[in-house]
Amino acid sequence: MHPYMPILMMLIIATGFAIAAMLLALVVGRPRGGNARKLAPYECGIEPVGTARDRFPVKFYLVAMLFILFDIEVVFMYPWAVALGELGVYGLIGMGVFFLVLTVGLIYEWRVGALEWE
Repeated sequence: MHPYMPILMMLIIATGFAIAAMLLALVVGRPRGGNARKLAPYECGIEPVGTARDRFPVKFYLVAMLFILFDIEVVFMYPWAVALGELGVYGLIGMGVFFLVLTVGLIYEWRVGALEWE
């Protein structure tokens, strides 16, 4: 039992610390009164409209995906620009193909109307 004593002590101290932290959060973090305006979901003074479960149009998600797509393009451009001297013509052709694919995607999104706001 002697070799396991440090592990047992660590478990006791960790359990005690966890219980003490939860009790402290319960005592210190307890809400002390308030009115209906303060307990509202938004404390900025604007009354909430509708519920939080409303559906969002697909356009929001499409714009987010397009932002991520072109953000990733920029992330790939930086290391390419730094290492362009070492990559030579092969790197230039590779990035040209990459830009071509992304440009075709952008033109497709533009023609479909994904970038139009109504």
